Parts: sequence; C-alpha cells; structure tokens
Amino acid sequence: MDLHGSGFEVKKMVQVLGVHRSGYYGYQKQKTSPRAKENDKLRELIRQAWKKSRKLYGSPRITVEIRSQGYRYGENRVARLMKEEGIRSKSRKAFRVTTRSAGDQPVVKDLVQRKFETDGPGKIWISDITYVWTREGWLYLAAVMDIYNREIVGWSLQDRLHQDLVISALNQALWHHPAEQGLIFHSDRGGQYRSRKIQQILSLRGVRPSQGSRGDCFDNAMAESFFSTFKCELIHLERFATKSEAYLKIYDFIEIYYNRERRHSALNYQTPIEYANVAIQP
Repeated sequence: MDLHGSGFEVKKMVQVLGVHRSGYYGYQKQKTSPRAKENDKLRELIRQAWKKSRKLYGSPRITVEIRSQGYRYGENRVARLMKEEGIRSKSRKAFRVTTRSAGDQPVVKDLVQRKFETDGPGKIWISDITYVWTREGWLYLAAVMDIYNREIVGWSLQDRLHQDLVISALNQALWHHPAEQGLIFHSDRGGQYRSRKIQQILSLRGVRPSQGSRGDCFDNAMAESFFSTFKCELIHLERFATKSEAYLKIYDFIEIYYNRERRHSALNYQTPIEYANVAIQP
C-alpha cells in the first residue's frame, strides 16, 4: 500500500486487499511514532560510538559513550538495539606467557600480594612481556602499567627476548612519569626481570622490586588482563606484513586508543588519562 499510495486511494486499496483502514493508519502512525524516531536516532548514535571504539565496545561502554554526549538512554535499550542491528564487541582469546624463569637469580619478595589497588598514581607499577608475530619474524612487547589508572606508562617493542627489552620499557616509564618514593615495580619471575642489571637500575632509582610466585598468573593478574585486551582488540584482528607496520599499529593502540580513548569499567568508564587528570586536580 505504501508503494502504490500515490496512485490509488486508501479506501480502494483496503477494499481490494481486505484489510481495515484503521489498521493501516495505525501502522502508519506506529512507523512515525516518537518512540520509533527516537530509536532510529539511538541506532545512529550506537553505530557512531561503535565505530569510534574501533568496533570493540559492548553495550556498557557504548552506553557510557552516548551518555557522555548528554543523552540519557538506558543500557538495556542500547543492548536491545545493538542486538537487532547485529552490533557486538569482539570476543576474547587466550595468549601465552613468554617470560622465561631464571632459577639461578636471587628470589625477590612479593610486595603486592595480589592487592592491585593504590590511592594515587606512581606508587605501584606492574610489568610483563608478550609476543607479536609478523611476516618478518617475532617481536616482543614489554609493558609497564600504573595500577592506579591502568595507564601504560612505558613500553618497548624489540625482536629479541632479552633484559634490554624490559630495561627500555622501565627507563621510558621513569623518564616520562613521576614516581613516589618507594615505588614498587612488580612482575613475574621471568629471567628478564630477575637480572642483576634490572635490580641495579631499580636500586639506583629508589624503586622496590616485587615478584609473584613461580607459575602463578594471578600474582600478576592486572598485567595478564592488559595483554588479553591487547591480543583481543589488536593482535588477533591484524596481520602484520612487516615489523615496522606492527610498531606503528601498536604505538597507535597503546598511546592513542588504550591510554586516551578506551573506557575502563574499573575506572568508572573513564580513560586512564582522564582518571589520572582527576586525581591530580587541586
């Protein structure tokens, strides 16, 4: 009837089709109801927020993103429309731990004891290593995170799994970010973290080393969580032709997306930079 409305009267069409005129007008009213128009508007906001998140956000983060623009839509409504549109976040995938144990190095105490929380930045940093495949060979990523706001404060990407990988990430963090006296630097017991050179650097800077027990991922759970996100939201979605390409995309992911754009549920859906800026305001 909609297709032929310009050529035939509604009265004639309902008679031919055997339908009620009131039903047709009710259908027309429903199509253009305020609720339907509002849903169309919300669908567009959802698509924009999803694309902005690199198609990675689920309904909780998309709801927060839309609300940050001044709208007051509920998460259930957002989730329902996302399901109708086939919009969903990427699923997570597991990853391997790449640090190697070094049994001949001295044991360092666990000063964190799985208590991954502080009352301010620069008090506890955690670190770990993961791997990245390119068609030119393997790369290894060492990252240092401030557990207060989940910011990656230092990182290094190299083609050798060596202590220099960790030293470079640690020095970057110490150079660019203020650290409280007695800062704790926590990691697993991989050989890259237990080397004498690393311990000397920490000692000279007044940083206290801390390491979890051997083979227990929960002792460094926050670092494991970051790399799970890193793998899910970048590595498993890309195929790097060269090491240079991998570096550029990893730089963009960490420095632009993860630290400055990605909303974290543990930070009241703020980005790490936003959360830190609130903490330092007078």
